Amino acid sequence: MGRKYFGTDGVRGPVGDDPMTAEFALRLASAAAQVLVPEGGNVLIGKDTRVSGYMFESALEAGFVAAGVDVLLIGPLPTPGIGKLTQVFNCSLGVMISASHNPFDDNGIKFFDGNGTKLSDEVEKEIELLLGNPAITRESRKLGRAVRIDTARERYQDFCRGTFPAEMDLDGVKVVFDGANGASYKVGPRTLNELGADVITIGCSPNGKNINQGCGSTFPELLQKTVVAVDASVGIALDGDGDRVVMVDENGAIIDGDQLLYVLASDRKSDSLFQGPVVGTVMSNLGLEHALDRQGIAFKRTSVGDRYVLEAMRESGGTIGGETSGHLICLDKTTTGDGMIAALQILAVMRRTGKSLSALTSGMSRYPQTMVNVKTPERVNPETVPAIQEAVAAVENELEEQGRVVLRASGTEPVIRVMVEGKNKEQIEILAKRLASVVAESAT
Repeated sequence: MGRKYFGTDGVRGPVGDDPMTAEFALRLASAAAQVLVPEGGNVLIGKDTRVSGYMFESALEAGFVAAGVDVLLIGPLPTPGIGKLTQVFNCSLGVMISASHNPFDDNGIKFFDGNGTKLSDEVEKEIELLLGNPAITRESRKLGRAVRIDTARERYQDFCRGTFPAEMDLDGVKVVFDGANGASYKVGPRTLNELGADVITIGCSPNGKNINQGCGSTFPELLQKTVVAVDASVGIALDGDGDRVVMVDENGAIIDGDQLLYVLASDRKSDSLFQGPVVGTVMSNLGLEHALDRQGIAFKRTSVGDRYVLEAMRESGGTIGGETSGHLICLDKTTTGDGMIAALQILAVMRRTGKSLSALTSGMSRYPQTMVNVKTPERVNPETVPAIQEAVAAVENELEEQGRVVLRASGTEPVIRVMVEGKNKEQIEILAKRLASVVAESAT
């Protein structure tokens, strides 16, 4: 049985529509408490800067307290900070209120276990089984309490700064930081300042409604222009909840998650610090795989979603992995995708080698990709349709080893995403349209 409410990264949707209501959040907290802390315990709750965060924070607090769980409220902090501080404060559970890179009128709720890692599909299914029941209320003497923690941000800043080599600093490095008007708007600039960087900020003035609005990792155009205008060494853009990062080199070029993985892997290979394969997803650019192969570095693909990347890393013994979108995981530094920590590791490579970001990424060429979304009358699994599989095989045969095909059924709507990737842009556009046509005909 699949999950009804949980997607690849928690529960998410437009505020006011099911399931993103205060009433649902209360029941969700109650269900999570019964599954994960049935005998009581404590939970850490953080949020990004969306105005609806106040509502969900209060609803979750009520659900947990009623279920006999003590609540620690820490206010705006990046998602990976919740994972880390769940461990630091010895909590049984961590909760982040955020819709990540989505616009402000969406919101979401995601969970971390006591080890600071996201919940498995199986645990999420257990929680969903209880969501049809009313929220529970313990007898008065067994109710939880709530307290607000004022030192959380500083403790997370200390942790971030501690992942940067102690013998190094960022004195003389001009950095443009874009916080997406989100959860990292204080943590990011202050961490960089503490390391000695000359920091210019954009997207660090949240008003509850401007999160991800024309800024951050999904809208890096302003960052590109600013880096060039102020002659900065590098630009850093996080998303609304701080678990994604894209960077901009000194020339204003966008450096995505695949390119950043290449830099980290190459550096660790040269220092003999590399362990296991680099882990990406089915959407990771083929150029990354080929560039790593030239250095003798293994590459493993997994399903889309940073938690699946994390699972594959742990199974294979890998220490770095991530997604094209900038969800990067450095397991030797933290337990989950962390945009700020990933950026600090890139800055450390730049500092140690004396090379610019453009020079560090020059060994990898991104292959062109074409994506076509094919609407279907109902949700269809393309792997079960013979005609689609025959068409995929024909395209793959034409591309040989210089390209690839990925078909993904959307988890939220009746759409099949057709992605073709290869060295020749004109060729892959023709092949993508041809394959999309077959998918449209066969899925009706």
